[in-house]
Amino acid sequence: MTHFLVTDDKPDGYKLEDILQLIRKDILIRAQKITDDPRAEAKHVMRNNMKILNLISEAITLAEDSTHILNKAFGASAKGGPPRIGTK
Repeated sequence: MTHFLVTDDKPDGYKLEDILQLIRKDILIRAQKITDDPRAEAKHVMRNNMKILNLISEAITLAEDSTHILNKAFGASAKGGPPRIGTK
């Protein structure tokens, strides 16, 4: 069973892209708090955050593409309905 994503056991779960967007937003909020910190450690953390944000943005695009493909091929997912692909 997943903790966050939509499954048969968790029909009220989130789509992957929705979770990733929330994480990206949290990182942006946290990063804003260190933008004016001139210390080397803060700059290093900011560089890491920017790389992470880029990777998350790429992951969001991929997740949205998967949702688009599934919606196009099988229609919108019904909450609590059978999986559109794969096995139960």
